[in-house]
Amino acid sequence: MRKSITSKEYRAVTAELVRLRKQAGLTQLELADRLGREQSFVWRIEKGERRLDVLEFFWVCEQLGVNAPQVYRKLCKHFSTADG
Repeated sequence: MRKSITSKEYRAVTAELVRLRKQAGLTQLELADRLGREQSFVWRIEKGERRLDVLEFFWVCEQLGVNAPQVYRKLCKHFSTADG
């Protein structure tokens, strides 16, 4: 099994989180501050250098003002249509 962090699916997750962050009008630093983390934490996730676990995904969505289950469902739908 390949590493999830290098998969096209993980790239889709990070791309969606970047889109949502920008839609919320936040910089990486502002999101990091809301999460109580360093800016490099957000940068490494967005660049695919750090894997985001499910709780972190929930917390990021919460700080972006979006519903984590809805974002997850959207990504799952994207994955199922991308596979054919």
